[in-house]
Amino acid sequence: MTEEQQEIIALCQRLGDAHYDRDADAIVECYAPDAVIYALAPPLKDKIDRAGTAAWLATWHGPILIGAEDVDLIVGDGIAWSTALNRMRGTKADGAQEDIWFRTTMCFRKIDGAWKIVHDHSSTPFYMDGSLRAAVDLQP
Repeated sequence: MTEEQQEIIALCQRLGDAHYDRDADAIVECYAPDAVIYALAPPLKDKIDRAGTAAWLATWHGPILIGAEDVDLIVGDGIAWSTALNRMRGTKADGAQEDIWFRTTMCFRKIDGAWKIVHDHSSTPFYMDGSLRAAVDLQP
């Protein structure tokens, strides 16, 4: 494993730890200020911001566990991308237990000597039976 791959993996671990700790500042710090976010929740396209992140974190009670499987990380000269299957688990503020798998593609850029997330695209497939329901019950 290269040093740059290790640095990106450490960045993703900090992002996971920040979710576990429900730390909006630490989450935002993992992203470039102009990062483009295609999240599971609306709108279709977003930017990372502390207020929106804190509001989302407030909908959870306790830690948010995010893990990744089937990770493919490709690193080039100052730019990298990864694909993965992610699992997010935790308890919502209303007591509901969440446990969903989703797909993620992330792009990274080395900015002022540090890797930052510049694009984060999360998605779930949906059932093609006419219901358009998100298929959040799938598992790898």
